[in-house]
Formats: sequence, structure tokens, C-alpha cells
Amino acid sequence: MNNVIQVQKTQPEKINTLKTVNIFGSTGSVGVNTISLIREQRDLFQVEVLSANRNVDLLASQAKELQVRKAVIADESCYQDLREILAGSGIEVAAGAAALVEAAAEPVDFTMSAIVGAAGLAPTLSAIQTGSVVALANKESLVCAGDLMLSNVISSGATLLPVDSEHNAIFQVLDLEQIEMVDRLILTASGGPFLSLTHEEMRNVTREQALAHPKWEMGAKISIDSATMMNKGLELIEAFYLFPVDKDSIDILVHPQSVIHSMVEYRDGSVLAQMASPDMRTPISYALGWPNRHEFKADRLDLGKIGSLTFFDPDPDQFPALRLAKNALEAGKSAPTILNAVNEIAVESFLTNKIGFLDIAAVVEEALNKAEFVNCLEIEDIYEEDRKGREIANKILHDKF
Repeated sequence: MNNVIQVQKTQPEKINTLKTVNIFGSTGSVGVNTISLIREQRDLFQVEVLSANRNVDLLASQAKELQVRKAVIADESCYQDLREILAGSGIEVAAGAAALVEAAAEPVDFTMSAIVGAAGLAPTLSAIQTGSVVALANKESLVCAGDLMLSNVISSGATLLPVDSEHNAIFQVLDLEQIEMVDRLILTASGGPFLSLTHEEMRNVTREQALAHPKWEMGAKISIDSATMMNKGLELIEAFYLFPVDKDSIDILVHPQSVIHSMVEYRDGSVLAQMASPDMRTPISYALGWPNRHEFKADRLDLGKIGSLTFFDPDPDQFPALRLAKNALEAGKSAPTILNAVNEIAVESFLTNKIGFLDIAAVVEEALNKAEFVNCLEIEDIYEEDRKGREIANKILHDKF
């Protein structure tokens, strides 16, 4: 069991205190939603840095609207385009992985870490090392480098806030003062678009079908992870690192309505749940305003209209990605890093129509069986294991597809 609580609740601060903010991954779904909330309460936030991968036009538009100090584009080939669009605006322009890390090292009150995939690890670590509040929407950072990240949280005194709706829900109902009374954490899952299909029926599903999530609007990679339920496997690993519980004390429950976002069961039999309409702005708002709550124009939950809520255990044969993630967590060392790296390669191969839907989990399983797992003490170790995982995945894809 982890013996350090990585998220800590404090007394509310003055609601009108101006909060300085960096948003890494501002053009993705989490970043766009974060900006929409800031837009409604401009007097409470001053955005300093925005970053994007390649979406120059949207990044430039956001930077101008929010009058930020710096805009960073990860893809260096896009630097000149961004510089030309922002010429005369007074906004500093930078590009590349090193520029992201450098920007994240500049202290602010609040950093939104929303870069998708392993690419978000270095900027997230850089932000944590400033000792400020880091809102984590990049689950891959904890999956790839949980021990390394948490040691940096402890040494820097930073506060790590979960933004994934499931972990944010747990944070809202978790009694940290009586953590010894927690029996288990229950992560809920919508089940994605293929919940009613058998494993065999999923063999011929298309890219477009897999991207059509029934409840949430998300980016392509996260949508595919939801369809395979790998996202829930990654969230299980993330929950282990975020909250001080045993590996065996985290369960997954399918809840198609996506109204209850997760639950905490206590040893007196009480089960506390956080409920809200399926809207990513709710957990983002909670993190952005923490330790206060901010009002925003959200659809209110109407349980009378919904009528009923259903729950059932996920089928491990239908969704093998859950088993693979649990095995990686149990194996420890660099197994979660390999899992994440191979999954990213496999998902991209599916999105580009190189492999079928069921091949995603098959490639991940074969790669995990072939890999040797090692301890990772430094970020360079993580990068090496990530590289190794991608190399194994690409070889499997080359040999079999």
C-alpha cells in the first residue's frame, strides 16, 4: 500500500484571489473545456502559458483571447507558422519538447496537465517540481512513472489533483482523515460504444464506430481507449498511485448512464458516490477552483427524468485490456510503462486502419509477454522503457500485419 496521501484537502481560500494558470494541451478536449470555464470567470484567472501539439490556429486564437505571456507548440515544424500569426501581439513563442519543460518550470498557482500520452510526462514532472498545484488530466504520466512522480510530489511539496472524472469523484468523497476506514474504491465505466457486442462481434468494428462514444466527447486516442476499456485499466493503475489503497482494493463497475462517476466504500458499509451529468467541465471546475467550488452553466442532474441507474461487472473476456492492465500493475517495475507505450502504438495503428479493433489488445498482450521489466529510478529510465515498448510493438506490427 502507498503510505503517502498524494492529494491533500485544505481550508478554502478567498474566492476572489487571482489565480495564475498554465494549460499544457490547451487545444485538446480537456484544454478547451478548461478555457471555457476560465472564459466564464475571467476575473479569477490569469493564464500565463498555453501549449499545443500541432494545432497552430486554435493555439494562436486562444493565446490572443486570453492575452497569455507565452504560447508553446510541441511540433517544431509549426514554430514559424505560430510565430507569424502571433507577430505583433507581444506573446512569446517557443517550440519543442525542451520548451515545454522550460515553460512548465515557471511557477504558477495552477497547472493543467492535459497533454495526451507519454509526451506529457516531462512537462508534468517539471510543473510538479515547482511545488505548486498540478491538475492531472494526463493519466499516462502516473501509469508510466508513478513512483518517480510521487517522489517528486513529496520532495517538492506540490499538490496533485485528479481531473479524470473517476478519480476526481473519489477525491470529492474520500475521507482522508479516516483513510484507514476505506474498504475499496469503485471506478465506474460507461462501457464505451461496444458494450452490447460480444468479443467476436467486435472483430469487424470500424474506426468511426469506435470513435463514437455514447456519453463523452473526447479526443481520438482516449475514445479508442474507452472502446477497448484500456482507459479503465489505465485509470486503475492511476488510482493506485493517487490514493493510499492496496492494489486489490480497487474495483471496476460498468455503469452505462455515466451518472455516478465513482464510489468509495467504507468499512462500516457506507458507500459514498459523486454524481453529476456526464460533462468533463465538472471535474475540471472542481480542480480549477480547488479548494473552493466554482459555479458554471452545467446541465443539472435530473434523476427523475433518468429513471433508473444500472450496474454490472465488466466481462474480462469481452474486454481483455482490463486484465492486461491489472497484470501490468501486479508485475510492477516498468510493466505499466511498456503497457502504455505499446497501447499508444497499437491505437495509432488502428486509427490509421493498419490493424483491426481486436488486434489492439492482442498486440499489447504479446508485447507484455515478450518484454523484460526493470526498475526505473530516473526519467531517462522511463524514456528507455517507453522506447523499448514502442520498438517491441512496431516489430510485432511489422511481422504480423
